[in-house]
Amino acid sequence: MNLRDKYHIPNDSIITIAGTVGVGKSTMTKALAYALNFKTSFEKVDTNPYLEKFYDDFERWSFHLQIYFLAERFKEQKKIFEYGGGFIQDRSIYEDTGIFAKMHYESGTMSKTDYETYTSLFESMVMTPYFPHPDLLIYLEGSFDEVLKRIQVRGREMEKSTPTSYWEEMYNRYENWINNFNACPILRINISDYDLMNDDTSIEPILEKIGHFIQQSRRWETRELIK
Repeated sequence: MNLRDKYHIPNDSIITIAGTVGVGKSTMTKALAYALNFKTSFEKVDTNPYLEKFYDDFERWSFHLQIYFLAERFKEQKKIFEYGGGFIQDRSIYEDTGIFAKMHYESGTMSKTDYETYTSLFESMVMTPYFPHPDLLIYLEGSFDEVLKRIQVRGREMEKSTPTSYWEEMYNRYENWINNFNACPILRINISDYDLMNDDTSIEPILEKIGHFIQQSRRWETRELIK
C-alpha cells in the first residue's frame, strides 16, 4: 500500500504550504510531493524580474513585485485545477495581500493608491466563489530565532543583507494573519516536530494529519451540499 492510500489522502487533493520566509516551505513541498507522488508548484524566484530590485529599493518596486506575484500565482492556481489536482503548492496566493502588500502599505513603502489598486484586483480575482481554493493550507511555524537561523543558513545574499527588523516584522505579521485566516482548512505544524532532511520517517505523522483534515473537510462539504 502506498502512503497516499495508507493515510486516505485523495489523489486529486491540492495542498498549499504557507509560512514566513526561511521556515522550510520548499523542503516540505518536495517531501510531501515525493511521499504522495504528487506534482509540485514552486514560487518563481530565480526568474522573477523584480525580486533583486525590490530588495535594493522597497518603495520603488513593492507594487511591481506584488502585481507580478499575483499574476503568476493566479495562473499557477488555474493550471493546478485544470490538471485535476494532485499538487503540493509552495506558498499561497493569500499571503500576498494579507501580509506583504499590507506590510508595505503600513510601513510607507507602498502608496495608498497602489495598495488600493492591488487589493481591489486581488479581491476581484481571488476572493470570489469561482476561485478554486485548496483542500488544505499547511502552516509551518516555529520560533523567530529558528526562522532567522534558517534564513542565514540558506545563504541568499539579498536576504542575508536584509535588516533583522524586517524579518521580525514579517514573522509577527504571519502569526497575526494565520490567526484570522479562514479561506480554507488549516493544519499548523511546528518545524521543531520533524526533520525532513535527516529522517525520512518524520513525514508520516504529517501525512496522517493531512489525511484526517482533508477527509473531515470533504465530509463537511458533502453535508453542506445535501442541505
